[in-house]
Amino acid sequence: MINRIKVNLESVEAMLYFWQAVNDRENLSEAYIYDISAMPSLTIAYDSEFNEESVRRALSAIKNREIFSRDNQKEGRFYNNNLWMMEDLSYTNLMVMPIKRLNVDSLQEGLNAKYPNTNYEELEIIFAPLHVDEYFIKDNKLVINFFRVKPDLMDDNMTFIGEVEIKKYIKEKLEELLS
Repeated sequence: MINRIKVNLESVEAMLYFWQAVNDRENLSEAYIYDISAMPSLTIAYDSEFNEESVRRALSAIKNREIFSRDNQKEGRFYNNNLWMMEDLSYTNLMVMPIKRLNVDSLQEGLNAKYPNTNYEELEIIFAPLHVDEYFIKDNKLVINFFRVKPDLMDDNMTFIGEVEIKKYIKEKLEELLS
């Protein structure tokens, strides 16, 4: 039985500060970049192509306004997505606000009814700035690529991931996790 659905915005919050600080040309220490690259909400996405060093190299290049030499598509996409966030911080904030206000408590009852014998007491939804993947599932965690969040510019109450409304998207992916 699911007792709790937790939303984790740890790495998005850290990156929001990074984007703002770099945009304002503040001096960020390399230690901060190392701390970001070691966050569990990012390390869960690491594989043979994209790892802690990939994140560190990309963010250091952005901070120091250097050319980034990617080793693979995932590193290149991560770098480009981070540059995109800094181009228009007001749009970035439009992406962040809906997930900060996101309340998924209403999903718990329906998931418990549909999957009464689940072994998970807690599900975690992690929004993380990733690379090419829209989402992935690992154990009881649904990891969603923050860069795929699309606010509706006409309706403040609507936010999408891809073409699907965010709560519906999360419900579908949590059902995939539980099945």
